Amino acid sequence: MDISTRTVFIAGGTSGIGLGLARRFAAAGSTVIVGGRRTDPVGDGIEVVGIDVTDPGSVIAARDAVLSAHPELDLVVTMAGVLLTEDLRDPAHFATAETTIEVNVLGTIRVIDAFTPHLIERGSGTVMTVSSGIGFLPFPLMATYGASKAAVHAYSEALRVQLADSGVDVVELVPPAVATTPENKQLNPHALDLEDFLDEVMDLLSADPTPDEVLVQGVQMHRWAERDGTYADLVAQRSVILQRLRAQ
Repeated sequence: MDISTRTVFIAGGTSGIGLGLARRFAAAGSTVIVGGRRTDPVGDGIEVVGIDVTDPGSVIAARDAVLSAHPELDLVVTMAGVLLTEDLRDPAHFATAETTIEVNVLGTIRVIDAFTPHLIERGSGTVMTVSSGIGFLPFPLMATYGASKAAVHAYSEALRVQLADSGVDVVELVPPAVATTPENKQLNPHALDLEDFLDEVMDLLSADPTPDEVLVQGVQMHRWAERDGTYADLVAQRSVILQRLRAQ
């Protein structure tokens, strides 16, 4: 992928990994628009539009605004997501599960559906979805989050097949734990530094051909745990962590 000539819309790109990715594309020379519930300026020549991926009307309004200003749009990134913990022993967790599915799964599909006709009509472009290492190697404290990201992976695979003859590529970004703030690094010392993560991501995106799954080194053990026979041991380790957290 030529990262210097794209016109990119990143839904959920006003903070965290999404904003970091936006800045990298902008620095490379691409035109970048980010969408989020907040519409404060983010600098670096990046445009901002309002979008709430749980609101179908908001998604359509954002699409119309982006395409009106940038009919050459050729890369859509579905970055919007929430990461919420749950205690599955308490039925009250269901509200958290609903929110997680609404944002992470249905929000992803809404954004894809809004922009797919445009990309198909132009006969080229890329949809980039965002799953997670937890979608392949679940962490019990984040049950529905893991399920939602597994769903995004499966949906991405199906979308890639269905768009195979359209000229539209589907790329899945699979982040590990990434420290987007110093506070996040304190909570999880093993989290990958954001800039280090973005270095790897941009190198992988620049590859020819761009891989279907963008897998930095830090997520390889998650992605291939079942293949490598480490899945049961790694899930057991994560279960011990959950028990420690409950004991605190």
